[in-house]
Amino acid sequence: MGQNNYTSLHGFILLGFSDHPKLEMVLSGVVTLFYFIMWVGNTAIILASLLDSHLHTPMYCFLRNLSFLDLCFTTSIIPQMLVNLWGPDKTISYVGCVTQLYVYMWLGSTECLLLAVMSYDRFTAICKPLHYLVIMNPHVCLKMIITVWSISLAVSVLLCTLTLNLPRCGNNLLDHFLCELPAMIKIACIDTTTVEMSVFALGIVIVLTPLGLILISYGYIAKAVLRIKSKEGQQKAINTCGSHLTVVSIFYGTIIYMYLQPGNSVSKDQGKFLTLFYTIITPSLNPLIYTLRNKDMKNALRKLVRVDCESTKSKRNQKS
Repeated sequence: MGQNNYTSLHGFILLGFSDHPKLEMVLSGVVTLFYFIMWVGNTAIILASLLDSHLHTPMYCFLRNLSFLDLCFTTSIIPQMLVNLWGPDKTISYVGCVTQLYVYMWLGSTECLLLAVMSYDRFTAICKPLHYLVIMNPHVCLKMIITVWSISLAVSVLLCTLTLNLPRCGNNLLDHFLCELPAMIKIACIDTTTVEMSVFALGIVIVLTPLGLILISYGYIAKAVLRIKSKEGQQKAINTCGSHLTVVSIFYGTIIYMYLQPGNSVSKDQGKFLTLFYTIITPSLNPLIYTLRNKDMKNALRKLVRVDCESTKSKRNQKS
């Protein structure tokens, strides 16, 4: 216990990419750029969908949640990562590491479940269009969102508490750029097979169950789209679902490759780059993916830019 107290007093050392000093300089620039893009893109989606009354629908309510989630998810990691990349100090306090561990797990789990809820929303809109607004009424949407965040919080508390209770025997070197579950389990000084199996089992539930529901939803959607006689109607349905399906493919593909493989089949550097991909690149791409083929969102963003330009002009006129 005394050795665990050492960690709580001195914190952890995040090794990250410290064995590649030149790469750290390049990464700091790339990460800063994508972090800025992520903030601008997701903030724009939140503001546009709130200010445009045409976007006050269940689909955009869930999309706002996803954008807010991406903002929080990335911000829980990137500022600390940039501090470590920019300077020789690679430490993170015990409280900071524990907070990052819980938040990272909570928000990552929430995204898995939220993407499943969004697929159900698309299934209802396309397969049951006449009953869509009755089934997906604001009260039901709110219940779904609260349930998703609550289940994910419970999973995070369970897994992270289980991991933090493992004796570390003074080990505080984390071979990663953030405090995440596998990295924390690796520095334990006892046999962690039981904990690893528990994490793997819950990982299957929190990752593969939502993915299964998404695939079933899109199976029904594909059947419904093929029954639509007009090409215009088919194209509209494909555009509506294509964005979500692209995000699902990128997010789940990376997660499954990273966490649901037995043993150490992913090398440590490969694992770091994959984690970097879904923690900063994917949240940066999401706004682009959702607006690229969505006319309503494009129009809402144009209005937002127009309002901003007009307010800037009026301020200048007042000064002059």
